[in-house]
Order: sequence, then C-alpha cells, then structure tokens
Amino acid sequence: MAKVKKTPRPKAETPKGFRDYFGTEVTHRADMLSKIAAVYHRYGFDALESSGVETVQALGKFLPDVDRPNEGVFAWQEDADADKPGDWLALRYDLTAPLARVYAQHQNDLPKPYRRYAMGPVWRNEKPGPGRFRQFYQCDADTVGASSVAADAEICAMLADCLEEVGIERGDYIVRVNNRKVLNGVMEVAGLSGDDKEAERGIVLRAIDKLDRLGVDGVRALLGEGRKDESGDFTKGAGLSEAQADAVMGFVNANAAVLEKLRDEARQLSDEDPAMAGVANAIADAGDVQHLLEREDAISYRSQWNGLVTAHLSELVSESPIGRSGVEELAEIESLLIAGGYEADRIVIDPSVVRGLGYYTGPVFEAELTFEIKDEKGRTRNFGSVAGGGRYDDLVKRFTGQEVPATGVSIGVDRLLAALDAKGRLDKAPSGPVVVTVMDKDRMADYQKMVAELRDADIRAEVYLGNPKNFGNQLKYADKRGSPIAVIEGRDEYEKGVIQIKDLILGAKLAENATLEEYNERPSQYEVPRDQLIARVREILDSQN
Repeated sequence: MAKVKKTPRPKAETPKGFRDYFGTEVTHRADMLSKIAAVYHRYGFDALESSGVETVQALGKFLPDVDRPNEGVFAWQEDADADKPGDWLALRYDLTAPLARVYAQHQNDLPKPYRRYAMGPVWRNEKPGPGRFRQFYQCDADTVGASSVAADAEICAMLADCLEEVGIERGDYIVRVNNRKVLNGVMEVAGLSGDDKEAERGIVLRAIDKLDRLGVDGVRALLGEGRKDESGDFTKGAGLSEAQADAVMGFVNANAAVLEKLRDEARQLSDEDPAMAGVANAIADAGDVQHLLEREDAISYRSQWNGLVTAHLSELVSESPIGRSGVEELAEIESLLIAGGYEADRIVIDPSVVRGLGYYTGPVFEAELTFEIKDEKGRTRNFGSVAGGGRYDDLVKRFTGQEVPATGVSIGVDRLLAALDAKGRLDKAPSGPVVVTVMDKDRMADYQKMVAELRDADIRAEVYLGNPKNFGNQLKYADKRGSPIAVIEGRDEYEKGVIQIKDLILGAKLAENATLEEYNERPSQYEVPRDQLIARVREILDSQN
C-alpha cells in the first residue's frame, strides 16, 4: 500500500511586497487619517468610500507607466473558464480613477461641483523594494465640476494645512506648483507638439521628473542621445537638437535663472546703497531657492518670488497660446494664495514639477519635505515627496464623452508617518492597558467589576486572561503590553478593603538606575483603599504623561 503523503504546512510569512502592521503603527496611522480628515472636512469636503475593486476597463490606461496600459495592477477575470468569461477586475490602483467612475455613475444625484475625500489602501503590482510596498494607504481630496483654478489654489492651501496639522512644522516642507499647459507650451516652442512626437515628449517628461536625482547635466543628457549611469547601463535619450534641448532646459532652469537675476540686481543695489548689502549677501549665500526663502534676512522676497518666476515663464512661452494660458493660471493661483496668507515659504511656483501620471491637464502640485535624513546606507539626503496631485479634466470624459473639470491631491500616509518617525515625532512606546491581575480564580467577578469601573471612567483596561498560577508571568505580560499600571487584589487585600497599585513605568525606571535609597523613597507599588481605584489610577496616568 502506497504511503499517503502529508499535506505540507503553509509557510507563515507575508507575501512578497506586503507587510503586517501592529499596535502603535496602526494607531499612529488612524490618528493621522483622523487629523487629515478633519482638515478636509473643515474645507467642506464630504467623505466617500468607493469599492476596492474596479473593472480594468474603468481603471483605463491611467496607471504608473503609460507605455504599458493595464500593467501594474492585480487583476483577474470573472468566470475565466466559462463559455462566456466575465469582466476583467482589478484591485484599485489609486483613489482617483474610482472617483471618475463614481462621478459618471451618480452624477445626477451629486452636487456640482462635487467635493469629496477618500482614504484607504490601494494596490500596485510593481517590483517591491526598501520602503516600497504593493499595498499602501492613500488619502485623497478632489473637486469635480469646477473649472476655476481657485479650486487648484484651495487644494494647495489645504495640503499645506494638512502637513502642519499632522506635525510637519513650517519650514520643513514646501508645496511646489507648476502647470502642464506651460510645459506643453515649452514643447510647442521646442517643436515637440503633435502626435508624431509623443514618444519624444514622454522621454522629456520623465527626464524632467528626475531633475532632483540626476541634476541638470543628467537631464540634459537624456534630452540628447542618452545617459550612462554609474553601473554602466545606458538610457536612450529623446534625441533633441541643441536648440530644442536649450528651450526645454530654459524651462527646467527657470528657478536658477530667476535666482541669478536676483543676485545681479542685489549686487547692483548694494553698490548703489550700502544699506542693501545684507540682503545682497543673503541672496548671494543662498545655495538654492529653498535656502533663500527660508532666510529671515531675505524675507521680503517671499512675497515676490512666485511673481518673478511666472514673469520668467511668460517670456519662455510667449509664442505659445497654450503656454501663455498656463502662465496666466499660475499667476491667478499665486494671487489667490497670497490673499489667503500662503506665501512662497510654504507654496512656491516651481517649473521642475512634472508629475509622472498621464492624465494631468493643467496645474500640478507636489509636497516635498525639505529636512535631511540618513538613508539605509548612512548617506544624507532630503526626505522628498509625500503628496502630489493636479488637474485632470479629461478623466471623467472617458465615461461620459463630455469633458468634466476636476482637480485633486493624494497624500502618501505611510510616507508621512515615516517622515514623522525620522524627525522623532512619533511616540514609539506602546500605550498599553491597565492590567487587573488575577490572584484568586474564584473571584473573577470581582476583577471584572474593577475593569468595568476603569472602562466606565474612560481608562483602557483588561483583566489578565492567561493562566494566573504564576504571578510573575502576569507582570511579564503587562510589561510586554506596555501597560502603565498593574492592579493587584489578593485574598488579604479583599478582606481589608484595599488594593495594591503598581506603577510599572516608575518601577522600570527605578530598577534601571535608582539607588536603594531612591528606591525606598519612591516606591512603585503601594496600598490604597478599594474605593480610590479610579482616582489613584488616573493620578498615576497623569504623572506619566
């Protein structure tokens, strides 16, 4: 008789590119989502929870790589083996494409404009890497049905408010704003408009989007024949002529050009008026725009900077109607933000912002954290982008056949949490429950009464539900839970009408470095009357915070 093979046990491991979240990680995220939702709500946006699954057709080609439509998603076909297979379905890739479907489906029942926010996980079938997972949270807000760039300006202001609400201090972030129409105008001036130039435009867009990583020289190389990286791999370029590349680089270098113009003017003013020498030095010393706008001795340029950049862009695209329209929209956004108190130290016009997705049609924006961190190899670098968005007037058109104006932003919650962690602004110590220990199994009802009183007083608490035979194990459990207090009531305490309260936080500190004298002067465990349970527990909790 053949030996029956045992069914192998499944491996207890998360799938590649996914991870589990525990305790404070979950509560930190929930707290952040609550704070962001409060800002969205304050701005008048309503909550929407759409399906986590969409048809592949509804998701369309608006995925990370426009050269590979429908790649990058987790998809399957309903009834694939049936005579008539069903629709192809996919886990949602983002929260924007589902919004377009929701608006097209329910537009007769929705207010116009429709302002909604949505939060939840999205899934991308991409190669995972350090800090890059296939499932992550997004936190979006969008306005559908408003053609005015006042909607874009509002999104930028709201994004700045969200960052400050969750604990990113002013000066540690910048919201950068550009307009795809300006870039389209640059393409037109450079002779890159038209369907036959789509491939070249794609390479140019991706090259500009890598400015922070590759620098000016790297971008310039990708505009020409191509670029070889440090590993020797060669990336084919757009093959532009020198004149075409010059036109694009004039756009890419707009910030540097304006900064240099300011330096020249400041030098001239300081020569004419020695009192201007301080400002001239501040501008001369500023390594880039961000450093200039952060300097208190050059603060007067905060209110001027965005206007100077739009004026420079206007010169670059003066021969392009679409480009001029984009500059006018940026100027209007800048005017509205100034009226709301958002100057260039918080929200700045920046032509280097491209945004990689293919559906943006007008203003685009990106929130970048400007402080430095150490990467996994110990190298110093800026933290980088944590949010982005823009105007996408063509997305709903796929469903309705009619253009519907829309604009929105998506905040990367996991990125923001990592940023706060890097700045030391997340409390990593778990805030565990008060643990009521079990000294007598026959008196479980008394312990449950204690824990009910604590919960009624809005104090997180639990009764130890493991094997109570070894009291030391109960305290070890409380330590592992990060519990602040253990409540102890044995037979003797019960008969005397008292309880023992053990301050676990203080006890750990005393055990770590206190002398015997200090230990005796500040006991971490003491006896109190039973009817003082709530008052004494609250007193200890207040002292620990």
